[in-house]
Amino acid sequence: MLIVDDSALVREVLSRGLGADPELEVVGTAPDVYVARDKIVLLKPDVLTLDIEMPRMSGVDFLKRLMPQYPVPVIVCSALAAPGARATLEALQYGAVDFVLKPSSAAGAKLNEMLEELREKVKMAAAVDVSRWRRQETGKVEADLEPPPGESTDKLIAIGASAGGTVALHTMIKGFPHDMPGTVVVQHMPPVFTKIFAESLASASRVEVMEARDRERIQAGRVLIAPGDRHLEVERFGSSYRARVCDGEKVNGHRPSVDVLFASIARCVGAKAVGVILTGMGRDGAQGMLQMRRAGARTLAQDEASCVVFGMPRAAMDCGAAERLVALSDMNSAIIGALGSKRR
Repeated sequence: MLIVDDSALVREVLSRGLGADPELEVVGTAPDVYVARDKIVLLKPDVLTLDIEMPRMSGVDFLKRLMPQYPVPVIVCSALAAPGARATLEALQYGAVDFVLKPSSAAGAKLNEMLEELREKVKMAAAVDVSRWRRQETGKVEADLEPPPGESTDKLIAIGASAGGTVALHTMIKGFPHDMPGTVVVQHMPPVFTKIFAESLASASRVEVMEARDRERIQAGRVLIAPGDRHLEVERFGSSYRARVCDGEKVNGHRPSVDVLFASIARCVGAKAVGVILTGMGRDGAQGMLQMRRAGARTLAQDEASCVVFGMPRAAMDCGAAERLVALSDMNSAIIGALGSKRR
């Protein structure tokens, strides 16, 4: 892999941290994107780690130029502050596979946690066929869809995603009709990022999109995104549903967790729900989706060809949680169809 960062200290820390894993080899470092460009051609790295905020040219601008000419898996190293979060989400739109947050200091437990996460994500990224994924991602989803007649107001859609999910969710949600049944989403993402992500989706969509707040009403035409570092559940409120935002232990290593959301929907919504698992690493959501299916809900998972990482959908298929695999470009139609029919 090639490490691109304008800080000599960060380059050294990342080189040592990644190089400590016998499965990983750091082939070089670069202090800016111009040096990186030359080293990419010379060294042909399998993966890049990329700082977003750099002199001469930002990481986002570099990605815009790099991906069409030399598609390579990229893991962004980002700051938690709002400007860094916005730039990171933009980088994901332009082809970065995933990101990690830089710790506030170059020592201590937080750094070790970050390096462990980075090692795991670099290994995941090395297996991603970026050129194939980018071709898939440019596909369109149907925009002129109609929700099923009759009882659409008491139906609910639940979606879980991780690596690659920001692009998949953007592709799906911008195609939702304005009166799509109420939708709740868990995307593995830290605080600050989720609010900015919700705002970016809202600006591109015909539905209302917002970061979920505790006791927020779930209704047609509204999409609620789980806030970073908080779990999102659904609870019945009279004849309708509302969000419950809460603390709690991480589940499958995540907070928010897709399993937590899906399990609450199995309890409270049952057969009136449709569950969707999109691209992501790991198994989060599989057991919760299985509970949903046993409660009568319809369940769908993104197919391997359109996923960045097929881990979460594969886990859902392997345990019998997902009824079938669906290409991202067909997912909205599949959801609409599932909303209007009962499971056989």
